Amino acid sequence: MTRILLVEDDDNLRVTVDEWLTFEEFTVESAANGLDGYELFLKSPFDLIILDCEMPGLDGIDLCQRIRARKAEVPVIFLTGKSDLADKELGFGAGANDYLTKPFHMKELSLRVKALLRKPAVVEPSVLKVGRLVLNPATHQATCDGAALHLTKIEFGLLEELMRNPGKLYTSASLLEKFWVNAAERSPESLRTCLKKLREKIDVEGQPSLIKNIHGVGYKLEASD
Repeated sequence: MTRILLVEDDDNLRVTVDEWLTFEEFTVESAANGLDGYELFLKSPFDLIILDCEMPGLDGIDLCQRIRARKAEVPVIFLTGKSDLADKELGFGAGANDYLTKPFHMKELSLRVKALLRKPAVVEPSVLKVGRLVLNPATHQATCDGAALHLTKIEFGLLEELMRNPGKLYTSASLLEKFWVNAAERSPESLRTCLKKLREKIDVEGQPSLIKNIHGVGYKLEASD
């Protein structure tokens, strides 16, 4: 059954939308704020996400950016009380697929949900290969020179991100925002420590590191020739 994540801080609207979509035979999980919604997103896959733009704490724009930063191509519909073009541009720029202005008819929401669900999903490469590294996101396995790498969840995520875009320079802030959900643990030292351990697992003694540090800017994976 199609699974939908609903994140809306208006209790009445959240209950109404939840009940309507359930009546339409969708499986709905809902959250009243962005942080709880993000936790639900991380725990299990969804076929579609409905986000309120304006929420205290982590709002819909920031939440959508976090979702997209994890390479998730799940369709996202924004619910908002604003109809200005500039606000819509902000939403689409964050990665939204559709935009519904409050108040709206539940039937219109259903039509938009079904239209997005009919669109084919974007298929990402099943296996990533960069130089001596091979990584399979589907099986959560990675090797270097044919030897299995034993990586933590964050190490695997960092390596996958770098391998998807070899040669691309990532700022420390962008990597911390994406892979450290707990703000209390999000520090430059946490990133440096994690990358040091990752380098120890993929680098060859006496040879330049595969992960380059551009001092004061960020990190990149050396592109394969």
